[in-house]
Amino acid sequence: MNIAHNRAVAIHYTLRNTDGIVLDSSEGKEPLHYLHGHGNLIPGMENGLTGKSAGDQLKIVVTPENGYGIRDEGLITVVPESAFGGHSPSIGDRFQAGHGDERYVIEVTAIGPEGITVDGNHPLAGVELHFDVEVITVREASEDEIAHGHVHGPGGHHH
Repeated sequence: MNIAHNRAVAIHYTLRNTDGIVLDSSEGKEPLHYLHGHGNLIPGMENGLTGKSAGDQLKIVVTPENGYGIRDEGLITVVPESAFGGHSPSIGDRFQAGHGDERYVIEVTAIGPEGITVDGNHPLAGVELHFDVEVITVREASEDEIAHGHVHGPGGHHH
Protein backbone atom coordinates (compact mmCIF):
# COMPACT_ATOMS: atom_id res chain seq x y z
CA MET A 1 0.00 0.00 0.00
CA ASN A 2 1.36 3.42 -0.99
CA ILE A 3 1.26 6.62 1.01
CA ALA A 4 -1.65 8.76 -0.18
CA HIS A 5 -4.33 11.10 1.17
CA ASN A 6 -6.17 9.68 4.23
CA ARG A 7 -3.58 7.00 4.95
CA ALA A 8 -2.17 6.51 8.45
CA VAL A 9 1.61 6.40 8.21
CA ALA A 10 4.45 5.64 10.63
CA ILE A 11 7.99 6.77 9.83
CA HIS A 12 11.40 6.93 11.44
CA TYR A 13 13.36 10.04 10.49
CA THR A 14 16.53 11.98 11.11
CA LEU A 15 16.56 15.69 10.29
CA ARG A 16 19.84 17.47 9.53
CA ASN A 17 20.72 20.97 8.40
CA THR A 18 22.98 21.64 5.40
CA ASP A 19 26.06 21.24 7.66
CA GLY A 20 24.98 17.70 8.57
CA ILE A 21 24.14 18.61 12.16
CA VAL A 22 21.27 16.51 13.54
CA LEU A 23 18.37 18.78 14.48
CA ASP A 24 15.81 16.09 15.37
CA SER A 25 15.43 12.34 15.15
CA SER A 26 13.07 9.54 16.07
CA GLU A 27 16.05 7.19 16.54
CA GLY A 28 15.63 5.21 19.74
CA LYS A 29 12.00 6.35 20.04
CA GLU A 30 8.63 5.31 18.72
CA PRO A 31 8.11 6.12 15.03
CA LEU A 32 6.26 9.30 14.12
CA HIS A 33 2.63 8.49 13.28
CA TYR A 34 0.65 10.93 11.13
CA LEU A 35 -2.35 11.19 8.83
CA HIS A 36 -1.19 11.92 5.28
CA GLY A 37 -2.72 14.87 3.46
CA HIS A 38 -3.98 16.69 6.56
CA GLY A 39 -1.14 19.15 7.11
CA ASN A 40 0.41 17.18 9.97
CA LEU A 41 3.85 17.43 8.34
CA ILE A 42 5.51 20.30 6.52
CA PRO A 43 4.50 20.35 2.82
CA GLY A 44 7.91 19.31 1.46
CA MET A 45 7.99 16.26 3.71
CA GLU A 46 4.45 15.18 2.76
CA ASN A 47 5.19 15.67 -0.94
CA GLY A 48 8.38 13.61 -0.66
CA LEU A 49 6.56 10.74 1.05
CA THR A 50 3.59 10.57 -1.33
CA GLY A 51 3.61 7.28 -3.24
CA LYS A 52 6.15 5.56 -0.98
CA SER A 53 5.38 2.30 0.86
CA ALA A 54 6.42 0.42 3.99
CA GLY A 55 10.09 -0.53 3.88
CA ASP A 56 11.12 2.37 1.65
CA GLN A 57 14.17 4.36 2.78
CA LEU A 58 14.71 7.74 1.23
CA LYS A 59 16.34 11.14 1.50
CA ILE A 60 14.13 14.19 1.25
CA VAL A 61 15.51 17.71 0.85
CA VAL A 62 13.01 20.41 1.79
CA THR A 63 13.52 24.03 0.75
CA PRO A 64 12.52 26.76 3.21
CA GLU A 65 9.49 27.59 1.06
CA ASN A 66 8.19 24.03 1.55
CA GLY A 67 9.36 23.79 5.16
CA TYR A 68 9.08 26.45 7.82
CA GLY A 69 9.12 29.39 5.44
CA ILE A 70 11.53 32.15 4.51
CA ARG A 71 12.84 34.27 7.39
CA ASP A 72 10.78 37.43 7.69
CA GLU A 73 12.81 40.32 9.11
CA GLY A 74 9.51 42.05 9.86
CA LEU A 75 8.94 39.48 12.62
CA ILE A 76 11.99 40.77 14.50
CA THR A 77 11.34 43.73 16.78
CA VAL A 78 12.60 45.49 19.89
CA VAL A 79 10.16 45.77 22.79
CA PRO A 80 10.52 47.36 26.22
CA GLU A 81 11.30 45.06 29.15
CA SER A 82 7.95 46.13 30.64
CA ALA A 83 6.27 44.06 27.89
CA PHE A 84 7.28 40.94 29.86
CA GLY A 85 5.13 41.81 32.87
CA GLY A 86 7.89 42.08 35.43
CA HIS A 87 9.77 39.00 34.20
CA SER A 88 13.39 39.61 33.22
CA PRO A 89 13.85 37.49 30.09
CA SER A 90 17.10 35.84 29.01
CA ILE A 91 18.40 35.23 25.51
CA GLY A 92 16.82 32.03 24.19
CA ASP A 93 13.63 32.34 26.27
CA ARG A 94 10.45 31.68 24.31
CA PHE A 95 7.05 33.18 24.96
CA GLN A 96 3.59 32.98 23.45
CA ALA A 97 2.36 36.22 21.94
CA GLY A 98 -0.48 37.24 19.70
CA HIS A 99 -3.70 39.12 19.23
CA GLY A 100 -7.12 37.59 19.89
CA ASP A 101 -7.18 33.93 18.86
CA GLU A 102 -3.97 34.22 16.80
CA ARG A 103 -1.00 32.82 18.78
CA TYR A 104 2.66 32.45 17.88
CA VAL A 105 5.95 31.90 19.66
CA ILE A 106 8.56 34.62 19.99
CA GLU A 107 12.16 34.07 21.04
CA VAL A 108 14.37 36.55 22.86
CA THR A 109 17.47 37.02 20.68
CA ALA A 110 19.17 40.05 22.27
CA ILE A 111 18.98 42.26 25.34
CA GLY A 112 20.27 45.80 25.19
CA PRO A 113 19.79 49.30 26.54
CA GLU A 114 17.18 50.04 23.84
CA GLY A 115 15.06 47.02 24.87
CA ILE A 116 14.55 43.32 24.28
CA THR A 117 14.87 41.99 20.71
CA VAL A 118 12.34 39.25 19.94
CA ASP A 119 12.04 37.10 16.82
CA GLY A 120 8.69 35.64 15.72
CA ASN A 121 10.20 33.44 12.98
CA HIS A 122 10.13 29.66 13.43
CA PRO A 123 13.64 28.54 14.49
CA LEU A 124 13.92 26.57 11.22
CA ALA A 125 12.64 29.38 8.97
CA GLY A 126 15.09 29.93 6.11
CA VAL A 127 16.79 26.57 6.69
CA GLU A 128 17.11 23.86 4.01
CA LEU A 129 16.11 20.61 5.71
CA HIS A 130 17.64 17.20 4.97
CA PHE A 131 15.59 14.20 6.08
CA ASP A 132 16.62 10.54 6.12
CA VAL A 133 13.34 8.63 6.31
CA GLU A 134 12.29 5.01 6.68
CA VAL A 135 8.61 4.22 6.09
CA ILE A 136 7.53 1.73 8.77
CA THR A 137 3.80 1.23 8.14
CA VAL A 138 1.07 2.50 5.83
CA ARG A 139 -2.62 1.68 6.37
CA GLU A 140 -6.05 3.05 5.58
CA ALA A 141 -7.13 5.58 8.19
CA SER A 142 -10.36 5.03 10.11
CA GLU A 143 -13.36 7.31 9.63
CA ASP A 144 -12.72 8.82 13.09
CA GLU A 145 -9.07 9.53 12.25
CA ILE A 146 -10.08 11.25 9.01
CA ALA A 147 -12.81 13.26 10.77
CA HIS A 148 -10.38 14.35 13.51
CA GLY A 149 -7.44 14.94 11.14
CA HIS A 150 -4.92 12.81 13.04
CA VAL A 151 -3.97 9.19 13.81
CA HIS A 152 -5.51 7.54 16.90
CA GLY A 153 -4.21 4.75 19.10
CA PRO A 154 -0.62 3.65 19.68
CA GLY A 155 1.73 6.34 18.41
CA GLY A 156 -1.16 8.65 17.68
CA HIS A 157 -3.65 10.79 19.58
CA HIS A 158 -5.74 9.34 22.41
CA HIS A 159 -9.20 10.76 23.14
